[in-house]
Amino acid sequence: MELVKSIIILVIGFALLMKGADYFVEGSSSVAKRLYIPSMIIGMTIVAMGTSLPECAVSVTASLAGNNTLAVSNVVGSNIFNLMVVCGACALFAPLTIKKDTLVKEFPLSIICAVLLIALGYLGMKLGHIDGIVFLILFAGYLVWMINSVKKARAVHKEDELMKESGEYVEDEIRIIPMWKSILFIVGGMIAIKFGGDFVVDSASDIALSFGLSQTLIGLTIVALGTSLPELVTSIVAARKNEVDMALGNVIGSNIFNILLVLGIAAAISPVGFLMDNIVDTFILIIMSSAVLVFAWTSKVINRKEGIAMLCMYAVYMVYICMR
Repeated sequence: MELVKSIIILVIGFALLMKGADYFVEGSSSVAKRLYIPSMIIGMTIVAMGTSLPECAVSVTASLAGNNTLAVSNVVGSNIFNLMVVCGACALFAPLTIKKDTLVKEFPLSIICAVLLIALGYLGMKLGHIDGIVFLILFAGYLVWMINSVKKARAVHKEDELMKESGEYVEDEIRIIPMWKSILFIVGGMIAIKFGGDFVVDSASDIALSFGLSQTLIGLTIVALGTSLPELVTSIVAARKNEVDMALGNVIGSNIFNILLVLGIAAAISPVGFLMDNIVDTFILIIMSSAVLVFAWTSKVINRKEGIAMLCMYAVYMVYICMR
């Protein structure tokens, strides 16, 4: 009976994730169009912040309880998953075209954040209060940079004719909906994604335990996947709606948010331990990020073959994790 209940909750969780992501992307796309903001910037701000909520909630809760042991593993594991699985899966649906600004600014910034993480963590074998404050200051600077990018983008892309203030119509294959409805879609979508992710993780863990799998293996697979499900589902939905910029912006923005904001808050509240495994995993994140950057740089696009290669690289990493 308990197994049947877990399976039902699992199905409900996936349904909430899919519909929540659908509304979230639609609302975000509409806001981007109505305010003349490129989808990439919306993806790196509103969407990235929304899909990073699970990592933030897990790490902040752990910090308040004085149990930060898994904070770095959670963030680094999620970032590797975001980059390799989310981008790789999206490339199967639609080629990820990479713009020049992304190649020379946002993508390298995500790698710099990982390098900074390993540098600060290795120096003291932990992330202390000061390290957390440094991350939060850098995050504030990142937000200012994004706001300035929005202002420049609006000045460049603003059209001569004003959009209609209300009503629905189609432009560039994106449905423009009233602002109140867009906000409702975004907030409602985030709530559905949050609870959907919780339902999937909890029920999948119960099902795995019923089949005798260890808590460690469940933590490394199901829980790591669960906190990254919002990024995965939202980005795939965005790619299927031809919002490729939003899908890529979501991944890059989430990875920056996870390190600067999530670990920043966690370390500012309570020091975060930095183990040798964390150093190895962060190095792997940097290597994989550099490999994806090379993929993107060569042809300015991540195609289906490269997407499959990224998914295979992640599969090898998972085998290594399980063996470790």
